Amino acid sequence: MTTDADAKETLARHRPWEDALAILMGTLYAAVGIEFFRQSHLATGGTAGVAFLIHYASGFGVGPVLFVLNLPFYAFGWITLGREFTIKSFIAVGLLSLESVLMPHFLRIDFIDPLFAAVAGGFLVGIGLLSLIRHKASLGGIGILGAFVQEKLGWRAGKFQMAVDSLITAAAFFVLNLHDMALSVAGAVVLNLVMAVNHKPGRYNGY
Repeated sequence: MTTDADAKETLARHRPWEDALAILMGTLYAAVGIEFFRQSHLATGGTAGVAFLIHYASGFGVGPVLFVLNLPFYAFGWITLGREFTIKSFIAVGLLSLESVLMPHFLRIDFIDPLFAAVAGGFLVGIGLLSLIRHKASLGGIGILGAFVQEKLGWRAGKFQMAVDSLITAAAFFVLNLHDMALSVAGAVVLNLVMAVNHKPGRYNGY
């Protein structure tokens, strides 16, 4: 027998084309934001932030590093959050990695103010992450852990992400000067503000 709750969940569930569009849109937003950070020699939080640190220290591309860093997290995501979430996240990370490689060929910036890059980049990446999370996907790594602690433990994903991002951004001290590091902190605060304000348990009922 179908209950009212079942009927509401069926109506709320995203269709496959809606998930596909959200993943494409979310990764594009994030890729543009990451390009803002890269062009201004800034860092950010999350797994992308770790990829930036490796990029600045070694010269390896952000996209390929991001893809490799996320590989160990898929097994964790598959076990704790299920097949659908893990597959969507794998696709999202693959798309973002590809978009990050191609972005310099499609977006060439002659000048960008570093403060604007930090703030706008933080908003763009935050909106991209929000789009993905609301369609049961993530950018892997810290995003998978954030989804886990919110769904399974009831913790706020935004606050968890902010705590982890603080540690990652602090590590940027070893590869950035103080000015760039301060702007990177500002960008990370903006990104996490988007998440903390908009991503709360029970607020969004899409599936």
